[in-house]
Amino acid sequence: MNEKTPPVHSATIDVGRRRSLALATAAVAFPGLALAQSGPIKIGYITALSGVRAPFGVADEWHLARIRAMLKNGFESGGKRYPIEIVLKDNQSDPNRSQQVASDLVLRDKVDLMLIQDGDAAAPAGQLCDVHGIPMVSTMIPWQSFIFGRQGKPDVGFPFSFHFMWGAEDIATNYIAMWNAIKTNKIVGTMYVDNPAGQAFADPKRGMPPALVAAGYKDVNAGFFKIATDDFSNQVELFKSNNAQITSGFMFENHIATFWKQAQQGGYHPEAVTVAAAFLFPSFLKALGAAGNGMSSEVWWTPDFPFKSSLTGQSAKAFAADWEKSTGNQWTQPLGYAHALFEVGLGALRTASDPRDHKSVREAIRSMELDTIVGPVHFKNSPIKSVAKTSLVGGQWRKAPAGSRFPFELKVVANPTAKIIPTNSEMVLLSQLK
Repeated sequence: MNEKTPPVHSATIDVGRRRSLALATAAVAFPGLALAQSGPIKIGYITALSGVRAPFGVADEWHLARIRAMLKNGFESGGKRYPIEIVLKDNQSDPNRSQQVASDLVLRDKVDLMLIQDGDAAAPAGQLCDVHGIPMVSTMIPWQSFIFGRQGKPDVGFPFSFHFMWGAEDIATNYIAMWNAIKTNKIVGTMYVDNPAGQAFADPKRGMPPALVAAGYKDVNAGFFKIATDDFSNQVELFKSNNAQITSGFMFENHIATFWKQAQQGGYHPEAVTVAAAFLFPSFLKALGAAGNGMSSEVWWTPDFPFKSSLTGQSAKAFAADWEKSTGNQWTQPLGYAHALFEVGLGALRTASDPRDHKSVREAIRSMELDTIVGPVHFKNSPIKSVAKTSLVGGQWRKAPAGSRFPFELKVVANPTAKIIPTNSEMVLLSQLK
């Protein structure tokens, strides 16, 4: 029996036509791009748009809209132009959710580069990226949490995952410089959220406790509290009974709001409240009202930082002004780091010998010396492998002058770890600001 040529179905022809049209369109949209390379380079982006860490991601969708607009015609590397696709995932401030979205990005979306804005997702995402050979860059938690949270070693680092941020030691140095400028009994009441960042701050060998003792301060350590905690009466009583004139540690907005209310009710009135994470956001200071005047914390980034974007050329001041004009809201510190994260990621793709080759992109990160909107991000020759330390100073929120657009302004009052960033005020006791 004679064999017959199988019929060519119209669906097959349609698929072929659609593919040809897609390739032709790609060639027009991205001149110089080889047709075999028409698929986009995928960037996975994990942040917290909801949950307790949502204030850290409040600027992300605004910022991503600008990054996507900048990349609408692709991205140039080595004389070629590549299409870029950004896949956004909300981890809902949940460690289990972080594991799931990281797995989705690696295994289902098959991203080529992972960017982690919410540092609490760095551990699950980093483990997956290291196993599957996908370059990853994270930020917004102390470098100790990134390294030691995964049982890493500073002199070894990780195969494919990287991180840029300051460390708990920088926090302690700036806090102590701020407190040394005021007159107190040098007794500090401390407490910490039980999460990776809080654990880094509380580390008995590398965190705040040994730094406080070395500087001559007494640490009244209340230990860890769960992220869902809404009662701090025990901590209030402990600090009050020990006459701790300074309150410090690591907590989020809802925690310090509850603590401060209970402290005032319980008759505890410290002379300094210098807390990591909680006082990063001007919206929270506004919500505190008069109680926000004089609260102090670390300063990651402000419009006064003397740096500019490697992507847009915008100064920190111009970038913050763009946000305020577009949204009507006051600038927020994570805004600078969210932008710097894309500076690092796109900088690696731009300088890699082959931006589609994961090992090539990894090597580009390892050898990176990039000046960003938050300052230098130098992985090359870093004594902490896989980590680039960034600039940090100490600041205090003050009531803004009459007629100002926003109720509070952040003053830089200490800069022992970043002399390049000038101070513009001095630390003041809370009792002097009432």
